[in-house]
Amino acid sequence: MSTPTTAYRAARTTERLDALVADIREAVGRGLPPDLTAHLVGECLAPHITAADLLTDGQREGDPERYRQHLLHAEHDGSFSVVGLVWLPGQHTPVHDHVSWCVTGVHEGAEHERRYRLVPAAASGGAARLVATEDLVNGLGTVCGFAPPGDIHRVWNGGTEPAISLHVYGADISRLGTSVRRVYELPADR
Repeated sequence: MSTPTTAYRAARTTERLDALVADIREAVGRGLPPDLTAHLVGECLAPHITAADLLTDGQREGDPERYRQHLLHAEHDGSFSVVGLVWLPGQHTPVHDHVSWCVTGVHEGAEHERRYRLVPAAASGGAARLVATEDLVNGLGTVCGFAPPGDIHRVWNGGTEPAISLHVYGADISRLGTSVRRVYELPADR
């Protein structure tokens, strides 16, 4: 299983990242259902995601062993976190789902994603298994989101250059250490 390295030291910030966090704070503060909150957060992220002044050089650093997670912000009340993920070519996650809603935006390069649905043992006539439902390539500037259930996926950098994405979670990643709820090691159709 590929697990990220995580940078938890106090993150230096940029003016643009501060502005993004303020926008997200206002959207999350509305107290709407998770799917509507994720939609609003996506609208906040979209105008900032490709800006050259969004991240510091340190927040763009990868790890040659595994994808790297930079905690950029954790809201004091635990309502959301902003994480920068840096993927070197070939780095990937295991198949997993999340503890909360999530909105992602591709800052540099592209993220490949395969989404799955879980077929329970009773429905499949045997052991539980995963069925791939969609393959996506989320390119530069792409913003998308989801809320559990229905968030089982695998993400990887299928390119030849680093990929960087921002992930906004409706959870306190500084406390949890990860956004992953479960890792699936079931048979999959792809």
